[in-house]
Amino acid sequence: MNVREPLNRFKPLLASLNSDGRYGVALFAICVLLLLPELSGEWGRAALRYERAAIAGGEWWRLITAHLVHLDLGHAALNALGFVLMWSLFARDYRPAQWLAILAATVATIDAGLWFIDTQVDWYVGASGVLHGIMAAGTLAHLRRGDLDGWILAIFIILKLGYEQVSGQLPFSGSDVPVVVNAHLYGALGGGVAAALMKPPGEPL
Repeated sequence: MNVREPLNRFKPLLASLNSDGRYGVALFAICVLLLLPELSGEWGRAALRYERAAIAGGEWWRLITAHLVHLDLGHAALNALGFVLMWSLFARDYRPAQWLAILAATVATIDAGLWFIDTQVDWYVGASGVLHGIMAAGTLAHLRRGDLDGWILAIFIILKLGYEQVSGQLPFSGSDVPVVVNAHLYGALGGGVAAALMKPPGEPL
C-alpha cells in the first residue's frame, strides 16, 4: 500500500477546515499547545495563569501563558474546538504574518484591559478572549468582501458582547467559576482594531 494513501484520506477533512498539509500541522500544533499544559495539573495552572500579584513581582511570562492554560481539561478542550471552528471559518482570510500580528494585538489588549481597567481581577486563564479577537478579525474580512455571513457574524458578536456587558456570562457557559466577560470584549476590540489596520487579501488565500 502506498504510504501516502492514508494521508490522502484526510485531505477532504483538512480542506473543510480551511487547511492543507502545511496548515493542518499548524492547526494541530495549536490545539496541542492549548491541551498540553493540562498535563501539569494544578501546579501548572498556578505557575502559568494571569496572576496580578505575581506579574507585579516580575513574572511577565504570565501575560502570555495565561491564554494557554485553562481551568481543567474540559475547558481546554472546548477552547481547542473553538479554535478549530475559528480556523475553519477564517484561516485563509489573512496571511500567516497578519494572523500573528492580530493574535499579538489581541493578547496585548486583553492584558492591558485586565491590568489597567479590571484591577479587581486577581487571576485569569483561558483562550476565549483570544478566540473573540480572531472572530472579530475574521468577521471584518468577510464584511469587507461583502459576504452575507459577515453580517450574521457581526450581529452575533455585538449581541453576545452586549449581553455579557449587561447581564454577565451566558447562562449556558457551564462554568462554576465566574467568567471574566470583559476579556471577551477586550479581545474583540484588539483583534478588530488590528484587522482594521491591515489590508486582507481580496480573496481567501
